[in-house]
Amino acid sequence: CGESFLHKPFRDSNEGSWIFLGRWRIHEDGLHTPQNNTKIAAEGRITCQWQYLGFPPAIAGKKVRRRCGRGHRNGHRASQDGGTETVKRLPFGPTSSNLIFNASHQSRSPKRSGHSISSAESANASHQFVLDGTRLACAEMLLGGVTCFNDMYFFPEAAASAASELGMRAMLGITALEFPTPYASDADDYLDKGLAVREQWLADPLIGFCLAPHAPYTVADASFERIVTLAAQLNVPIHCHVNETRHEIAESLRQHGVTPLLRLRRLGLLGPGFIGVHAIHLEDGDFELLAATGCSVAHCPTSNLKLASGFAPVVRMRQLGINVGLGTDGAASNNRLDMFGEMRLAALLAKGSSGDASALPAREVLRMATLNGAIALGLGHEIGSITPGKAADLVAVSLKGLNATPCYDPVSHLVHVAGRECVTHVWVAGKCCVDHKKLSWSGQNDLESAITLWQNRLEVRSES
Repeated sequence: CGESFLHKPFRDSNEGSWIFLGRWRIHEDGLHTPQNNTKIAAEGRITCQWQYLGFPPAIAGKKVRRRCGRGHRNGHRASQDGGTETVKRLPFGPTSSNLIFNASHQSRSPKRSGHSISSAESANASHQFVLDGTRLACAEMLLGGVTCFNDMYFFPEAAASAASELGMRAMLGITALEFPTPYASDADDYLDKGLAVREQWLADPLIGFCLAPHAPYTVADASFERIVTLAAQLNVPIHCHVNETRHEIAESLRQHGVTPLLRLRRLGLLGPGFIGVHAIHLEDGDFELLAATGCSVAHCPTSNLKLASGFAPVVRMRQLGINVGLGTDGAASNNRLDMFGEMRLAALLAKGSSGDASALPAREVLRMATLNGAIALGLGHEIGSITPGKAADLVAVSLKGLNATPCYDPVSHLVHVAGRECVTHVWVAGKCCVDHKKLSWSGQNDLESAITLWQNRLEVRSES
């Protein structure tokens, strides 16, 4: 991944161009620096060339309390949030945990059906609900330095409109389920509606689509077979929840005689275009399948803890060369769409669960949040690193203040010290979407009013 330490950004006289008073850019091979007053992006593309400086010097005795240099601004490659259900940013507080697929809770709530969504969600799911919820999610993500997200939910036309309004890059899921919801009646209906929406957005360079069968326990073999055919025809990724709970694995063995991942391989889903969300409970054969087929995994550490699903074996996955990105799983099972928080938690969980303090170092976690996510989405050639010719999706992070100084390792600082509140500027394809911690979008006041109305409606329904 490519990140950079920057001083103050400002726009030059040419529309779409930005100039930086430069400090550092963090890259896989060490630190780089631009010349002062260097134009880093023009016409939505990275243009700057960099001078190699080598790796940061080791600081003796600084194993803890690594803090960054006074007054610097870290402008790093934007985060890619994989595996989120953004509309679920709307319901928050006590209701949020109820607004996820009940099947995800089967091992903890036997009375719930695996073939329905919650009553509150069913009663409110609509185009407007998804539009307002995704607007809110996009606002939160942009303010937190996220420029691209991968979504799986209903009414993708509403999600596309919301992302486009706020200027975000999105890879929207064409969801598939076997049971009816207010959006569609069966798997074919979900797919047909989603494919029609995709056709409407083909000309938009920031809005892409993937196929998103919800999970092996909610999608039948015939539907998976159609999805495999469509993925090959359209050259799009497949996004699917896998091995999130032990219960779903036991049910797969009971119903199909094989584990979920082995079933998916037999159906032809596993490959470089497959994104497995969660992948917590893996046997030796599962690791081998993911590695041999070139699949990616979206690791969602906060959600895994909140739902008591378990600890994803990320260290072993990375040792086997499996591409792992980071996700939030959506606010219903997280409460935040915060990639800085996910980076730090992923790093700490890997160390604690493995008993190895050197496991999943900051540099690798930063790559998971940027380039690995882009690769998983099939966008590694376009985003994920600050490379000349790639899209100018960039984030500036202010490290000014006593709580962010001094700095001995810029990469460690981004993961273990900085938070989303440090983000000051965000650009997507060279367009400034966050300027001095404020959204450039003009609809914030209307959105706040709409969210208040939705909150009142949900609270009244909950009381009744």
